[in-house]
Amino acid sequence: MADSRTEIAAGTRFAFGANWKSFLQVLDETRIDAARRSLTGTLGELSGRSFLDIGCGSGLFSLAAHQLGARVRSFDFDADSVAATAELRRRYAPDSGWVVETGSVLDEPYLASLGQFDVVYSWGVLHHTGDLWRAVDAAAGRVGPGGQLFISVYNDQEHISRMWRRVKRRYNASGPVMRTLLVAGSSAYLSRRRPARALASALRGTRHAAGAAQAPRGRGMSARHDLIDWVGGYPFEVAKPEEVFRRVRPQGFELRHLKTCGGGLGCNEYVFQRVD
Repeated sequence: MADSRTEIAAGTRFAFGANWKSFLQVLDETRIDAARRSLTGTLGELSGRSFLDIGCGSGLFSLAAHQLGARVRSFDFDADSVAATAELRRRYAPDSGWVVETGSVLDEPYLASLGQFDVVYSWGVLHHTGDLWRAVDAAAGRVGPGGQLFISVYNDQEHISRMWRRVKRRYNASGPVMRTLLVAGSSAYLSRRRPARALASALRGTRHAAGAAQAPRGRGMSARHDLIDWVGGYPFEVAKPEEVFRRVRPQGFELRHLKTCGGGLGCNEYVFQRVD
């Protein structure tokens, strides 16, 4: 299995981790509190529960789960994401049992070695592996009896999703100037009811230092970093909610929570509970 840096250099994978390392420069207590509230509002009490963060990214939600009393294990395929998560552990929980390591959800022997968990969390990750359904199955297999699987998957908008796949492939195959133009153009398209303002904002955002102050989005995230992640995020797969249901339910799960993007652009969010 190729490592993340080889794929990034070849232009076949977005540098997710580099983007999330930059996000750490705007991370503050307000964002961390929003992440904690996101987890408890959806999963309930986490204290004393084992929590597996598949594709930990910036490490924000691993940190939030740790602060809520969970026993956390985090891994990511991207070396920079692993470094970002390890940095959060250094800052906030240096003497804890929080495990941070490199790994892939598609590495079956590695996944099997982890055992099972009370909560398996993978928000906005499985559709970036290059093998969505295999990744969904692997994540579901790490959920213990009575445990919860919390995932989000990009909504399938058919021809619009195919257009975005082409944008993402172009972004990763391009140099800095074209990437800047793609981000700015995508921002204008996504906010096309006010295109002049959106384009100006996007162009300013690409010139600003990574630490520029921004109000946190829902879940504590950053609009600028989320935009770059959206435009560049490749590999890229999508699924309709009914496809996710058909895949997960036969494995012994029942749906406990669903938050859709209303048939539009973005992620549909699911929490399944193992009942077999």
